[in-house]
This record gives sequence, C-alpha cells and structure tokens, in this order.
Amino acid sequence: DRQRVMMQITQELCKRPGLNKCGFDMPTIYVPQLNVRSSRCVNQIDDVCKQVEKTINQTIQNTLNTLERDCEQIADIIDDKLEDDRNASSYNLRARGKGALFGFLGFILPVILLVNFLASSVSNDLLTSLLGKAGAEALQVYMAPVAGFWKSIPPDYHMHTLGALFLITLVLLFLAKWSSRLLPTLTRKQKRVLSENRDYVQDFVKGRKEALYLEYLQQ
Repeated sequence: DRQRVMMQITQELCKRPGLNKCGFDMPTIYVPQLNVRSSRCVNQIDDVCKQVEKTINQTIQNTLNTLERDCEQIADIIDDKLEDDRNASSYNLRARGKGALFGFLGFILPVILLVNFLASSVSNDLLTSLLGKAGAEALQVYMAPVAGFWKSIPPDYHMHTLGALFLITLVLLFLAKWSSRLLPTLTRKQKRVLSENRDYVQDFVKGRKEALYLEYLQQ
C-alpha cells in the first residue's frame, strides 16, 4: 500500500510540477524508455544518484575517521596500562625494601640480645676456644654497647625491658609484613602481548585508513 501511495504521489507530481514546491523535497525519478516520447516531467534521477554517492562518501569518510580515533584510543589505553604496571613495579620494589628493613630490624634485635646473653654467661676461656682469641675480642667489642645498656637497667626492670623489646620486635615484624604488601603487576607475556597489539593497531590498522579510502575510490 505504501508503494502504491508513493507511485500515485509521483504521478501527480509529474502531471503538476508546481506541486513539488509545497514544503517538502521529493524528487521525481523514473527509468526513461527510448521508445516512448519524452515526458514533460523532469527526471531528477541523476541528482538523486549524486546525492546518494555524496552520502556514501561522507559515511565512508566518517567511518574511517572513527577507525583512526578508535586506534588512537586503543593505543592510549594500552599505554596507560603499561604505565600503571611500571608504577606498580616501582611501588613493589620500594615495598620490598621497606619490608626487608623492618624484618631485618625485627630479627636482629632478639638475636643481639641472645648473643649478648650467651657472651655474658659463658667464660672467656670457652669463648676463646670456640671463636679464637681474635673472634672473642671482636665479639666483646661489638657487644660492649649492648652489655653497657643492659647493666644500666636495674635488675628489677629486666623482665619489663625484655617484654618491651619483645613488643618492639612484634611491631617491627608486623610493619615488615604490612609494608611489603604488593600491587598486582602484568607478566612479561602480558606486557609483550599488549605492546604487540599496540604496534599492530598503530602501524597496520591505522595505516590502512588511506588505503581503504583509495580502494573505495577505485571501485
């Protein structure tokens, strides 16, 4: 029914060309026949074809421009992911350093106290026999500050000092674990795949824009 209505409107426009100026643009088109006398109705099929071709060219150009913008957007997204991965790797390196430092302090503190306790409990002859004369003297020199600190504490507060040192050790170990938390990072394979995809999009897909447009024009 719609087709019949359009045909009827077209026929009326051919009979009365002045009706085609009544508020809408409806070109009169028809397929001319050689064995029929010329019609007074102007055939606008060439104008319609030009308009269609212009619309197709504009659509293709817009599509190719969208392709170029999409390629740039994909490349930017991949660059952002790689940059975030580099920042995460730097953060993880600093976190490992902080964790190692706090862990070392939390581990070395009780070890120093234990060595000082053993060195002060055994005789010099036993230390000399175990470590040698030079080793025993070096141990006494290194443990002298710790021994002096321990002797400066009244005997009644030795247990309190041990409790405080034990608490400090726990705090240091907790800080070591807390500060060594790592951010997720990409694997080498994932980074390689992202770099390859970025290069493919930038070098091949984006470079195909002009080639596709020229290929369309040659058709």
